[in-house]
Amino acid sequence: MLDHITIGVTDVERSKGFYDTALHPLGIERLYAEGETFAGYGIKPKAFFWIGHRNGPQTSVHIAFSAQNRAMVDRFYEAALAAGGRDNGPPGIRAHYHPDYYGAFVLDPDGHNVEAVCRAAAD
Repeated sequence: MLDHITIGVTDVERSKGFYDTALHPLGIERLYAEGETFAGYGIKPKAFFWIGHRNGPQTSVHIAFSAQNRAMVDRFYEAALAAGGRDNGPPGIRAHYHPDYYGAFVLDPDGHNVEAVCRAAAD
């Protein structure tokens, strides 16, 4: 079972702005910050997603956050784009994954593929 994940970012302040906005519709908030080097996000009291400053080139990762319903996926997508994310797949059914797989994908400021997904049937 996964306890937490940390990804490298080139500008922690810029990434905090992105993730503060993009993760809010999913009920995920910034719980910890260590100046300009790290920040931890989660649902109180546990941070399970961390960003940390890295100087070197990064390989992109794919992170999928669970959403309780499809409307949350839509709000995540809108918030992430408003925060400077780039479209990597608008909200919709991905039947090739699962008949009820409803997801949206954005690229964060460092090119990481960030997704919100709801696996429940339509509301």
